[in-house]
Amino acid sequence: MDRFDTLKTFVRVVEAGSFTRAADTLQLSKTTVTQQVQQLEAHLRVRLLNRTTRQVKVTAEGAAYYDRAVRLLADLEEADGSVRTASSAPRGLLRVDVPSPFALKVLVPALPAFHARYPDLRLELGVSDRAVDVIGDNVDCVVRGGRLEDSTLVARRIGDLSLGIYAAPRYLDLAGTPTDPRELEHSHHRVVGFLSSRTGRVLPLVLQQGGTRMEIQGRHAVALDDGNAYLGAGVAGMGVLWLPTYLAAEPLARGELVPLFEDWTCEPMPMWVAFAPHRHRSAKLQAFLDWVDGLMKDLPC
Repeated sequence: MDRFDTLKTFVRVVEAGSFTRAADTLQLSKTTVTQQVQQLEAHLRVRLLNRTTRQVKVTAEGAAYYDRAVRLLADLEEADGSVRTASSAPRGLLRVDVPSPFALKVLVPALPAFHARYPDLRLELGVSDRAVDVIGDNVDCVVRGGRLEDSTLVARRIGDLSLGIYAAPRYLDLAGTPTDPRELEHSHHRVVGFLSSRTGRVLPLVLQQGGTRMEIQGRHAVALDDGNAYLGAGVAGMGVLWLPTYLAAEPLARGELVPLFEDWTCEPMPMWVAFAPHRHRSAKLQAFLDWVDGLMKDLPC
């Protein structure tokens, strides 16, 4: 029995809550994963997991062993990383999940420079605006905007996105141009709704002017949970929308959108990289954090 591989497999099963999901992320057969956990239990002479046909639950002994196994694996990774850092650049596979507009407009165009700097580091990018289980889905980190709710994760703030309010000329030709944000609540005007991945509800817009702060919900005919589709709906004339400045730059230049309420300020959107606590010492994660941090500094304000 290879104790290192067996420990990794056990930790992955606990985090995934499933032998099948663990096998998929480890790229092993379910039979191999099951056998490795059974070998570990036989070696320790204790049951670590309770299995049913629908779920896997960790026992009290298994939970205690999991905590120690995670620390042990993290220490081993740190030891490996310290040696590698002294002799070579970060290497290996890094799994990251990022919002679709941020991937399209910021990360993907900068990938050639990243690869040139870290040729031995491979990225697997999940591109979505959905909520991702960092531990269960075996993701090294996620990039997200707004408020973070998962208190079990470590989060590093990499900057703030400035926001603006926009509408397509075709929408304004039909509905008229609103001159005050309150019109979005109390008139015929519509907004394009963006659905929170956490609650499934349309996110409000927070505006400030001097000492006045207001939260606008608006009425919508369509709501979406993907940033690129949200932008597309706004350009198509489905209503007023609020966008990060970097995302609005090209549609503004092409005349597909025009700014609204420029005497009001939108509350900036904080951007985070979040990751599991036991992964914070990874050299490859640190390389990614530093890279994204630099990209954020180059975005238009």
